[in-house]
Amino acid sequence: MRDERERVGFEAFDCAPALRLEAHERVSSLHFDGLNRRLEKLEEMMERLEKRLWLTVYGVVGVILAQAFQSLLQAAP
Repeated sequence: MRDERERVGFEAFDCAPALRLEAHERVSSLHFDGLNRRLEKLEEMMERLEKRLWLTVYGVVGVILAQAFQSLLQAAP
């Protein structure tokens, strides 16, 4: 014989709208995780590019200063 509580209370069931909402939440979570990973990769790439850019700037400035110093050495005997 069934328990009294089962007849009086509601039985557990999964309804379609709740399942769709949970699935949508999981998909949204996966999308946000993917976007966050891509943003992190882009930030890392931008940092590396910025380091390369500064290295290039320092190199160009160094060459200009070296040429100026060389021209000063040639001008003064």
